[in-house]
Amino acid sequence: MNLNFTIGIASTVSLVLPVILIAALRLIRQKSFLALFAYYLSVVIYNLLTLKVIPIKPEPVYYWGLVNNLLDTPLMLYFFLYFSPSMKFYKNLRYLIAFFILFEVITIGVNGFNSASVSIIMAPGILLVFALSLRFFGKHAKLAIRHNKSMGKAMIASSLVFAYGCYLLLYLMYYVFKIQVVDGVVNPEAVENTFLVYYIGTIFSSWVLAGGIYFESQRVHKLKELKITRQELKDIYINSPKMATPFRTAMLDFDKEHWN
Repeated sequence: MNLNFTIGIASTVSLVLPVILIAALRLIRQKSFLALFAYYLSVVIYNLLTLKVIPIKPEPVYYWGLVNNLLDTPLMLYFFLYFSPSMKFYKNLRYLIAFFILFEVITIGVNGFNSASVSIIMAPGILLVFALSLRFFGKHAKLAIRHNKSMGKAMIASSLVFAYGCYLLLYLMYYVFKIQVVDGVVNPEAVENTFLVYYIGTIFSSWVLAGGIYFESQRVHKLKELKITRQELKDIYINSPKMATPFRTAMLDFDKEHWN
């Protein structure tokens, strides 16, 4: 058992944490978190295949890797709908998702379903996710520091900034500078080192993401409780027409604070 395999297993176990938490904390009922769940589950399976924990022929592993990379950006962008600060941003993000999927289809149509197409698609995809993660991190980190809220979103965004920052670096090393190729020959040690960086980055980002998911689940459940309370108070008000309007306004509108 070498170092890469050990770190790879640790990375896979770390990736399982967000998957378990999303399911256990019932966030999977929300479509945005379902997208995050699907992506991380796909990565977990791919890791198990590449580490040969699941014995399978090389060809299915190759195609699973292609599909996994193609799903990466659309699923992450869909997850970012959860962070949308306005309806306009929400709609624009949906248009961006549709445009990116069209870009993937055209690229594959022109170059075929292969690693060359995926390498072209990955570059703008990684940049998009990294840029949006950075934007959301800046916003929610300020809210977490100044107003002691949005801690969950700040942690989730920071984990993705770190993860996709690593992926961007690895993309440059592997596809642009091609450090794994020496004198026209692939250097196995360089490939292993690339995977090692990927595994270590994944471990750190997954643990931070898991923490963010937990904090965000607490906020989501509190909001649900507030909605239930609001509905109950609304029913009481409807059945009690003599109740003073100022009291109703104060009690029913107390959750207009910007939770995002």
